[in-house]
Amino acid sequence: MTHPIIQDLQWRYTTKKYDKTRKVPQADLDVLFEAMRLSPSSINSQPWRFVILETDEAKERMNRTFANKFQFNQPHVFDCSHIILFAHNPRYSRANYGEVIDCAIADGRTKPEARESAFGSFMFAELNTDETGDTSAWTKAQTYLALGNTLHVLARLKIDSTTMEGIDTELVNKEFEKELDGYRCQVALAIGYHHPQEDHNAKLPKSRRKLESTLVQV
Repeated sequence: MTHPIIQDLQWRYTTKKYDKTRKVPQADLDVLFEAMRLSPSSINSQPWRFVILETDEAKERMNRTFANKFQFNQPHVFDCSHIILFAHNPRYSRANYGEVIDCAIADGRTKPEARESAFGSFMFAELNTDETGDTSAWTKAQTYLALGNTLHVLARLKIDSTTMEGIDTELVNKEFEKELDGYRCQVALAIGYHHPQEDHNAKLPKSRRKLESTLVQV
């Protein structure tokens, strides 16, 4: 298929070795960050925080979190251009949703006099809150929607990426506790440009299950 969206998705793959000499231009980062902000979520909850690791100091801090496990992902820390920590709000509250509603009022989507009635949608958050106030299962799922959107945008921009669930989440959340400010990181994303000679995955054909085994039309 020659459609540009399909071509971009055919181009995308998980990078295994980055070219440390190349950095993502600021103009592309600006597009990426805005696209991440525009990611969809249930009831427009936006229960996420994106922490961008770009300085040598930040990368050294990330490097320390590989002390105990998942060292196979450690080389990406200094070789890639940036690392993005995708974090979710583990205790999404009515006050958090109030911030969303206030943004909608400022943007002209919701009328000021309708502010209280707009909280009706918060029911969906309440349905996904356990008896201790934990919303992690729900807010983590919303954050993965943002991750998927980010991967697609990166493909459109021809920026390589590596999704890393192979991180020590306990150490990552402790190391970046201040920046996360109560949010919890479960997955990170390395971005940059693959090494033209040393990234073996770049040379392999893309492989997916056949469409007829994954799609049912009724």
